[in-house]
Amino acid sequence: MKKSVVVSLHVVYWIAYLFLLLILFSLFAPLIPGFEKSKFFTLAFFWWGRILFGFAIVPGILSFYSFYGYLYNKYFIKKRMLQLFGAAVVVMLATSVIGELVMYVFVRQTNWTLETIISLAVLMSFNSLANGVMGLFIKGFVVAYGDIGLKADLVQKNQEMELALIKAQINPHFLFNTISNIDVLIEKDPAKASQYLNKLSDIMRFMLYDTNAEKILLTTELDYINKYIDLQKIRTSNVGFVKFVIKGVPGNTMISPMLFIPFIENAFKHAEDLKKEEAINIAFNIERSKITFECENRYIYGATGKIGNSGLGNELIKKRLMLLYPAEHQLEVVDKNNVYKVKLVLNNEG
Repeated sequence: MKKSVVVSLHVVYWIAYLFLLLILFSLFAPLIPGFEKSKFFTLAFFWWGRILFGFAIVPGILSFYSFYGYLYNKYFIKKRMLQLFGAAVVVMLATSVIGELVMYVFVRQTNWTLETIISLAVLMSFNSLANGVMGLFIKGFVVAYGDIGLKADLVQKNQEMELALIKAQINPHFLFNTISNIDVLIEKDPAKASQYLNKLSDIMRFMLYDTNAEKILLTTELDYINKYIDLQKIRTSNVGFVKFVIKGVPGNTMISPMLFIPFIENAFKHAEDLKKEEAINIAFNIERSKITFECENRYIYGATGKIGNSGLGNELIKKRLMLLYPAEHQLEVVDKNNVYKVKLVLNNEG
Protein backbone atom coordinates (compact mmCIF):
# COMPACT_ATOMS: atom_id res chain seq x y z
CA MET A 1 0.00 0.00 0.00
CA LYS A 2 1.30 3.47 -0.90
CA LYS A 3 2.56 5.65 1.93
CA SER A 4 0.13 8.44 0.98
CA VAL A 5 -2.81 6.02 1.32
CA VAL A 6 -1.62 4.85 4.74
CA VAL A 7 -1.24 8.46 5.91
CA SER A 8 -4.72 9.28 4.61
CA LEU A 9 -6.10 6.26 6.49
CA HIS A 10 -4.60 7.55 9.74
CA VAL A 11 -5.88 11.08 9.15
CA VAL A 12 -9.40 9.82 8.50
CA TYR A 13 -9.30 7.70 11.66
CA TRP A 14 -8.27 10.60 13.91
CA ILE A 15 -10.77 12.99 12.34
CA ALA A 16 -13.50 10.42 12.99
CA TYR A 17 -12.23 9.96 16.55
CA LEU A 18 -12.30 13.71 17.26
CA PHE A 19 -15.75 13.95 15.70
CA LEU A 20 -16.95 11.16 18.02
CA LEU A 21 -15.54 13.00 21.04
CA LEU A 22 -17.36 16.17 19.98
CA ILE A 23 -20.63 14.24 19.65
CA LEU A 24 -20.19 12.69 23.09
CA PHE A 25 -19.39 16.09 24.58
CA SER A 26 -22.48 17.64 22.99
CA LEU A 27 -24.60 14.87 24.54
CA PHE A 28 -23.19 15.22 28.05
CA ALA A 29 -22.52 18.99 28.09
CA PRO A 30 -26.10 19.85 29.27
CA LEU A 31 -25.41 17.78 32.41
CA ILE A 32 -22.55 20.09 33.41
CA PRO A 33 -23.55 22.44 36.29
CA GLY A 34 -24.03 26.01 35.04
CA PHE A 35 -24.11 24.95 31.39
CA GLU A 36 -25.25 27.68 29.00
CA LYS A 37 -26.12 26.75 25.45
CA SER A 38 -24.80 30.06 24.13
CA LYS A 39 -21.38 29.22 25.54
CA PHE A 40 -21.26 25.68 24.13
CA PHE A 41 -18.29 26.17 21.81
CA THR A 42 -16.40 28.27 24.35
CA LEU A 43 -16.93 25.54 26.93
CA ALA A 44 -16.05 22.81 24.45
CA PHE A 45 -12.83 24.19 23.07
CA PHE A 46 -11.40 26.23 25.92
CA TRP A 47 -12.36 24.19 28.98
CA TRP A 48 -13.48 20.68 28.20
CA GLY A 49 -11.19 20.63 25.21
CA ARG A 50 -8.26 20.66 27.61
CA ILE A 51 -9.82 17.90 29.68
CA LEU A 52 -10.51 15.74 26.62
CA PHE A 53 -6.95 16.36 25.42
CA GLY A 54 -5.57 14.69 28.51
CA PHE A 55 -8.42 12.25 29.07
CA ALA A 56 -8.96 10.91 25.54
CA ILE A 57 -6.59 12.31 22.93
CA VAL A 58 -3.16 11.82 24.49
CA PRO A 59 -3.85 8.29 25.87
CA GLY A 60 -5.61 7.37 22.62
CA ILE A 61 -2.71 8.42 20.42
CA LEU A 62 -0.08 6.80 22.66
CA SER A 63 -2.01 3.54 22.86
CA PHE A 64 -2.92 3.45 19.17
CA TYR A 65 0.67 3.80 17.98
CA SER A 66 2.08 1.52 20.69
CA PHE A 67 -0.16 -1.26 19.37
CA TYR A 68 0.23 -0.22 15.72
CA GLY A 69 3.98 0.31 15.63
CA TYR A 70 5.32 -2.11 18.26
CA LEU A 71 2.94 -4.69 19.71
CA TYR A 72 1.66 -5.84 16.31
CA ASN A 73 5.13 -6.78 15.03
CA LYS A 74 6.47 -7.91 18.40
CA TYR A 75 3.62 -10.16 19.54
CA PHE A 76 0.45 -10.16 17.42
CA ILE A 77 1.95 -11.24 14.10
CA LYS A 78 3.90 -13.97 15.90
CA LYS A 79 0.70 -15.13 17.65
CA ARG A 80 2.21 -14.64 21.09
CA MET A 81 -1.13 -13.71 22.61
CA LEU A 82 -0.20 -14.09 26.29
CA GLN A 83 2.69 -11.66 25.90
CA LEU A 84 0.44 -9.37 23.87
CA PHE A 85 -2.11 -9.33 26.69
CA GLY A 86 0.56 -8.47 29.27
CA ALA A 87 2.04 -5.73 27.10
CA ALA A 88 -1.45 -4.33 26.44
CA VAL A 89 -2.09 -4.04 30.20
CA VAL A 90 1.21 -2.20 30.63
CA VAL A 91 0.36 0.21 27.79
CA MET A 92 -3.12 0.85 29.20
CA LEU A 93 -1.76 1.67 32.68
CA ALA A 94 1.11 3.79 31.35
CA THR A 95 -1.09 5.84 29.02
CA SER A 96 -3.62 6.36 31.82
CA VAL A 97 -0.93 7.76 34.11
CA ILE A 98 0.38 10.02 31.35
CA GLY A 99 -3.17 11.16 30.57
CA GLU A 100 -3.85 12.06 34.18
CA LEU A 101 -0.59 14.02 34.39
CA VAL A 102 -1.55 15.93 31.23
CA MET A 103 -4.99 16.67 32.68
CA TYR A 104 -3.44 17.87 35.93
CA VAL A 105 -1.11 20.23 34.06
CA PHE A 106 -3.77 21.61 31.71
CA VAL A 107 -6.75 21.74 34.03
CA ARG A 108 -4.90 22.66 37.23
CA GLN A 109 -7.32 20.76 39.47
CA THR A 110 -6.06 20.44 43.05
CA ASN A 111 -9.07 18.81 44.72
CA TRP A 112 -8.81 15.37 43.13
CA THR A 113 -9.52 12.51 45.47
CA LEU A 114 -8.10 9.00 45.24
CA GLU A 115 -11.50 7.83 44.04
CA THR A 116 -11.42 10.41 41.22
CA ILE A 117 -7.94 9.37 40.16
CA ILE A 118 -8.85 5.68 40.09
CA SER A 119 -12.11 6.31 38.21
CA LEU A 120 -10.31 8.39 35.58
CA ALA A 121 -7.60 5.74 35.25
CA VAL A 122 -10.19 3.00 34.63
CA LEU A 123 -12.01 5.07 32.00
CA MET A 124 -8.74 6.03 30.31
CA SER A 125 -7.66 2.38 30.30
CA PHE A 126 -10.78 1.35 28.39
CA ASN A 127 -10.25 4.24 25.97
CA SER A 128 -6.63 3.19 25.50
CA LEU A 129 -7.67 -0.41 24.90
CA ALA A 130 -10.23 0.64 22.28
CA ASN A 131 -7.64 2.73 20.42
CA GLY A 132 -5.07 -0.03 20.74
CA VAL A 133 -7.42 -2.60 19.22
CA MET A 134 -8.12 -0.18 16.36
CA GLY A 135 -4.38 0.23 15.93
CA LEU A 136 -4.01 -3.53 15.57
CA PHE A 137 -6.93 -3.69 13.15
CA ILE A 138 -5.64 -0.90 10.90
CA LYS A 139 -2.09 -2.27 10.98
CA GLY A 140 -3.44 -5.70 10.04
CA PHE A 141 -5.42 -4.19 7.17
CA VAL A 142 -2.37 -2.31 5.85
CA VAL A 143 -0.18 -5.42 6.09
CA ALA A 144 -2.80 -7.69 4.50
CA TYR A 145 -3.37 -5.25 1.65
CA GLY A 146 0.38 -5.01 1.12
CA ASP A 147 0.68 -8.81 1.11
CA ILE A 148 -2.03 -9.06 -1.55
CA GLY A 149 -0.16 -6.57 -3.71
CA LEU A 150 3.14 -8.36 -3.10
CA LYS A 151 1.64 -11.73 -3.99
CA ALA A 152 0.15 -10.26 -7.15
CA ASP A 153 3.56 -8.85 -8.10
CA LEU A 154 5.23 -12.18 -7.38
CA VAL A 155 2.66 -14.05 -9.46
CA GLN A 156 3.16 -11.63 -12.35
CA LYS A 157 6.95 -11.89 -12.11
CA ASN A 158 6.66 -15.66 -11.92
CA GLN A 159 4.52 -15.70 -15.05
CA GLU A 160 6.99 -13.44 -16.85
CA MET A 161 9.91 -15.62 -15.78
CA GLU A 162 8.19 -18.82 -16.88
CA LEU A 163 7.28 -17.29 -20.24
CA ALA A 164 10.87 -16.11 -20.65
CA LEU A 165 12.09 -19.64 -19.92
CA ILE A 166 9.74 -21.10 -22.53
CA LYS A 167 10.85 -18.54 -25.12
CA ALA A 168 14.50 -19.16 -24.26
CA GLN A 169 14.01 -22.90 -24.78
CA ILE A 170 12.24 -22.50 -28.12
CA ASN A 171 14.31 -19.76 -29.75
CA PRO A 172 17.77 -21.42 -30.05
CA HIS A 173 16.48 -24.79 -31.20
CA PHE A 174 13.98 -23.37 -33.67
CA LEU A 175 16.21 -20.60 -35.02
CA PHE A 176 19.19 -22.85 -35.62
CA ASN A 177 17.19 -25.35 -37.68
CA THR A 178 15.23 -22.69 -39.59
CA ILE A 179 18.23 -20.58 -40.55
CA SER A 180 20.10 -23.70 -41.66
CA ASN A 181 17.16 -24.80 -43.82
CA ILE A 182 16.72 -21.34 -45.38
CA ASP A 183 20.43 -21.21 -46.10
CA VAL A 184 20.14 -24.41 -48.13
CA LEU A 185 16.98 -23.12 -49.84
CA ILE A 186 18.63 -19.85 -50.98
CA GLU A 187 20.59 -21.68 -53.70
CA LYS A 188 17.64 -23.77 -54.86
CA ASP A 189 14.81 -21.22 -54.73
CA PRO A 190 15.75 -17.65 -53.70
CA ALA A 191 12.18 -16.37 -53.98
CA LYS A 192 10.83 -19.02 -51.64
CA ALA A 193 13.77 -18.47 -49.32
CA SER A 194 12.82 -14.78 -49.16
CA GLN A 195 9.24 -15.71 -48.25
CA TYR A 196 10.45 -17.93 -45.45
CA LEU A 197 12.78 -15.19 -44.20
CA ASN A 198 9.79 -12.84 -43.99
CA LYS A 199 7.87 -15.45 -42.02
CA LEU A 200 10.83 -15.90 -39.71
CA SER A 201 10.95 -12.13 -39.27
CA ASP A 202 7.25 -12.09 -38.34
CA ILE A 203 7.79 -14.91 -35.85
CA MET A 204 10.70 -13.07 -34.21
CA ARG A 205 8.60 -9.91 -33.99
CA PHE A 206 5.87 -11.92 -32.30
CA MET A 207 8.34 -13.47 -29.84
CA LEU A 208 9.98 -10.15 -29.00
CA TYR A 209 6.94 -7.87 -28.76
CA ASP A 210 3.53 -9.55 -28.83
CA THR A 211 4.33 -12.08 -26.11
CA ASN A 212 5.08 -9.27 -23.65
CA ALA A 213 1.38 -8.46 -23.45
CA GLU A 214 -0.75 -10.10 -20.78
CA LYS A 215 -3.36 -11.06 -23.37
CA ILE A 216 -3.24 -11.29 -27.15
CA LEU A 217 -5.78 -12.12 -29.83
CA LEU A 218 -6.18 -15.83 -30.52
CA THR A 219 -5.88 -14.98 -34.23
CA THR A 220 -2.39 -13.60 -33.56
CA GLU A 221 -1.32 -16.80 -31.83
CA LEU A 222 -2.80 -18.93 -34.61
CA ASP A 223 -1.01 -16.86 -37.24
CA TYR A 224 2.25 -17.43 -35.39
CA ILE A 225 1.59 -21.18 -35.22
CA ASN A 226 0.75 -21.33 -38.92
CA LYS A 227 4.02 -19.61 -39.86
CA TYR A 228 5.92 -21.81 -37.42
CA ILE A 229 4.52 -24.92 -39.12
CA ASP A 230 5.33 -23.52 -42.60
CA LEU A 231 8.94 -23.03 -41.57
CA GLN A 232 9.11 -26.55 -40.16
CA LYS A 233 7.93 -27.92 -43.51
CA ILE A 234 11.21 -26.82 -45.09
CA ARG A 235 12.79 -29.84 -43.42
CA THR A 236 11.10 -32.28 -45.81
CA SER A 237 9.54 -32.44 -49.27
CA ASN A 238 6.62 -34.33 -47.72
CA VAL A 239 4.31 -31.47 -46.76
CA GLY A 240 1.71 -34.03 -45.67
CA PHE A 241 3.72 -35.06 -42.62
CA VAL A 242 1.85 -32.44 -40.59
CA LYS A 243 -1.90 -31.84 -40.52
CA PHE A 244 -3.10 -28.51 -39.14
CA VAL A 245 -6.85 -27.90 -38.76
CA ILE A 246 -8.77 -24.95 -37.32
CA LYS A 247 -12.51 -25.28 -36.73
CA GLY A 248 -14.59 -22.33 -35.65
CA VAL A 249 -14.05 -18.57 -35.76
CA PRO A 250 -11.53 -16.98 -33.34
CA GLY A 251 -13.23 -13.57 -33.55
CA ASN A 252 -11.97 -11.26 -30.80
CA THR A 253 -11.10 -14.04 -28.38
CA MET A 254 -8.17 -13.09 -26.14
CA ILE A 255 -5.72 -15.57 -24.61
CA SER A 256 -2.42 -15.52 -22.78
CA PRO A 257 0.50 -15.78 -25.23
CA MET A 258 2.56 -18.89 -25.88
CA LEU A 259 0.05 -21.38 -24.48
CA PHE A 260 0.14 -23.90 -27.33
CA ILE A 261 3.54 -23.54 -28.98
CA PRO A 262 5.47 -25.55 -26.33
CA PHE A 263 3.39 -28.62 -27.16
CA ILE A 264 3.72 -28.03 -30.92
CA GLU A 265 7.48 -27.45 -30.69
CA ASN A 266 7.77 -30.65 -28.67
CA ALA A 267 5.82 -32.58 -31.33
CA PHE A 268 8.15 -31.44 -34.11
CA LYS A 269 11.21 -32.14 -32.00
CA HIS A 270 10.27 -35.77 -31.30
CA ALA A 271 8.19 -36.76 -34.34
CA GLU A 272 9.26 -39.91 -36.19
CA ASP A 273 10.22 -40.15 -39.87
CA LEU A 274 8.96 -36.98 -41.56
CA LYS A 275 8.37 -38.91 -44.81
CA LYS A 276 5.31 -40.52 -43.28
CA GLU A 277 1.92 -38.94 -43.72
CA GLU A 278 0.39 -37.11 -40.74
CA ALA A 279 3.25 -37.83 -38.38
CA ILE A 280 1.99 -34.76 -36.54
CA ASN A 281 -1.64 -33.72 -36.07
CA ILE A 282 -2.55 -30.30 -34.70
CA ALA A 283 -6.15 -29.20 -34.30
CA PHE A 284 -8.06 -26.28 -32.82
CA ASN A 285 -11.79 -26.40 -32.20
CA ILE A 286 -13.02 -22.91 -31.28
CA GLU A 287 -16.46 -22.75 -29.73
CA ARG A 288 -18.38 -20.04 -27.95
CA SER A 289 -17.71 -21.46 -24.49
CA LYS A 290 -14.33 -23.12 -24.92
CA ILE A 291 -11.20 -23.60 -27.02
CA THR A 292 -10.01 -27.17 -27.54
CA PHE A 293 -6.44 -27.74 -28.64
CA GLU A 294 -5.10 -31.17 -29.61
CA CYS A 295 -1.57 -32.05 -30.64
CA GLU A 296 -0.49 -35.58 -31.51
CA ASN A 297 2.81 -36.96 -32.76
CA ARG A 298 4.18 -40.42 -33.43
CA TYR A 299 7.68 -41.08 -32.17
CA ILE A 300 10.24 -43.81 -32.64
CA TYR A 301 10.47 -46.42 -29.88
CA GLY A 302 13.41 -45.66 -27.63
CA ALA A 303 13.18 -41.91 -28.26
CA THR A 304 10.71 -39.81 -26.29
CA GLY A 305 7.96 -37.38 -27.06
CA LYS A 306 7.37 -36.46 -23.48
CA ILE A 307 7.15 -32.83 -22.51
CA GLY A 308 9.26 -33.48 -19.46
CA ASN A 309 12.19 -34.51 -21.65
CA SER A 310 11.71 -31.80 -24.25
CA GLY A 311 13.62 -29.18 -22.29
CA LEU A 312 10.46 -27.20 -21.60
CA GLY A 313 9.47 -29.11 -18.50
CA ASN A 314 6.06 -30.64 -17.94
CA GLU A 315 5.78 -29.04 -14.50
CA LEU A 316 6.67 -25.61 -15.86
CA ILE A 317 3.88 -25.74 -18.43
CA LYS A 318 1.35 -27.08 -15.91
CA LYS A 319 2.28 -24.42 -13.36
CA ARG A 320 1.92 -21.64 -15.91
CA LEU A 321 -1.54 -22.90 -16.87
CA MET A 322 -2.53 -23.06 -13.19
CA LEU A 323 -1.46 -19.44 -12.71
CA LEU A 324 -3.06 -18.11 -15.88
CA TYR A 325 -6.21 -20.23 -15.96
CA PRO A 326 -6.95 -21.53 -12.46
CA ALA A 327 -10.00 -23.81 -12.57
CA GLU A 328 -10.52 -22.71 -16.18
CA HIS A 329 -8.53 -25.32 -18.07
CA GLN A 330 -8.22 -29.07 -18.47
CA LEU A 331 -4.95 -30.63 -19.59
CA GLU A 332 -4.74 -34.28 -20.64
CA VAL A 333 -1.50 -35.99 -21.69
CA VAL A 334 -1.52 -39.54 -23.08
CA ASP A 335 1.58 -41.50 -24.08
CA LYS A 336 0.57 -44.84 -25.59
CA ASN A 337 1.70 -47.09 -28.44
CA ASN A 338 4.42 -44.65 -29.56
CA VAL A 339 1.86 -41.86 -29.87
CA TYR A 340 2.11 -38.81 -27.67
CA LYS A 341 -1.10 -36.78 -27.44
CA VAL A 342 -1.90 -33.56 -25.64
CA LYS A 343 -5.39 -32.15 -25.21
CA LEU A 344 -5.85 -28.71 -23.68
CA VAL A 345 -9.28 -27.16 -23.11
CA LEU A 346 -9.57 -23.50 -22.14
CA ASN A 347 -12.67 -21.62 -21.12
CA ASN A 348 -13.45 -19.15 -23.87
CA GLU A 349 -13.73 -15.66 -22.34
CA GLY A 350 -14.94 -14.30 -25.64
